Amino acid sequence: MQEALINVTKHATAHSAEIRLTYSPDRLSIAITNGTGTGPAFSPAPDSGYGLIGMRERALSAGGRLRAGHRLQGGFEVVTELPLHPYGVDPAPAT
Repeated sequence: MQEALINVTKHATAHSAEIRLTYSPDRLSIAITNGTGTGPAFSPAPDSGYGLIGMRERALSAGGRLRAGHRLQGGFEVVTELPLHPYGVDPAPAT
């Protein structure tokens, strides 16, 4: 979430962002969306690109996934889905 919000302040023409948290017993979904209008509200700087790579790597290392991109209605969205493990249960039992 932190990296996605930093990207909003660095790259977006939008002045706000929306954060949606959705959860189920086994999964947490986090969506950061900025911009609405008709055109893209995100224009990466020439030296950028590692933020999204780092977010994707962190999501994968936790067993989750991440998608990011321009929205048809304008703006940009970053969505990650992360697995939730019950307290006290080893998520990867030894074999």
